[in-house]
Amino acid sequence: MPNHLIDGLTSPTLKHLREQWWDDVFTSFLKETLRPRPGNRILDVGCGTGTGEVSIGRLHLSQIELFGIDLLVDHTRAARDATAGINQRAHFAAADAVHLPFRDGVFDSTYCVAVLQHVVDVGAAIHEFARVTRGGGRIVAVEPDNAARYWYSSAKAGRLAFETATRFFAALAKARGDGADPSIGPRLPSLFSEAGIEPVSVRLFPVSQARLGVPAASVWQSRRARVQQWIEQASDAATRAVGREYLEALRAYEAEAGEAGQTFVEIENTMLFATVGQVGEKPAGRR
Repeated sequence: MPNHLIDGLTSPTLKHLREQWWDDVFTSFLKETLRPRPGNRILDVGCGTGTGEVSIGRLHLSQIELFGIDLLVDHTRAARDATAGINQRAHFAAADAVHLPFRDGVFDSTYCVAVLQHVVDVGAAIHEFARVTRGGGRIVAVEPDNAARYWYSSAKAGRLAFETATRFFAALAKARGDGADPSIGPRLPSLFSEAGIEPVSVRLFPVSQARLGVPAASVWQSRRARVQQWIEQASDAATRAVGREYLEALRAYEAEAGEAGQTFVEIENTMLFATVGQVGEKPAGRR
């Protein structure tokens, strides 16, 4: 997968990058691993605004039926609008990944991209994937390891800004009661096995960027604006205080980067873990 823009200074996870790194290579990977055939029903858990359905629709696979669920109703509406012009049967509904509103074994394959990183009871969600997928069907889950993101800056103020960002995002998560596992990506094969899904393969997709020379003013403006949004969303004074501290750290970083000129370097990298599994054969009456 080609490298794409990421920014650890504006988001603690890769969820906001789904549309940026979902390209033709990734769509081909899904086609290869899900193995769609005429008559197949494919479920997308956490469909967002329909990126996966539109991408798969462009492959012009005949006689397949796509289903997408998302926790947010607005997302399912946007997905429905986005897929209105593709020559593919696509259906959407608002639902929770840990309580899928489908009968056992109704889908030929199921996939989930950058969603489990936000689910507290990941095991329950994966058991649901296995339940609604027929025996012999494929399940694909793609998640990052948010606890192992690499971030480097040649500027001392940059390293301080990243440390402050980490504290700020941790405070935001704590205030929201977010107990999700930040290292979910590499744990997927084990979780698949626990749910009765045989792991078939694991593929790694790097997501990274490198900057040489001072970033444009628009980069700094975008960073400050995004952090300000996070501050306004914070529910408690302590978290907002850390956010304001972070804004000051960003301003100091911008100034030091400007002084460095063409010797300035900033490098970021994280990894997506794409785990492919196959559901075991199910007893008669459960399909």
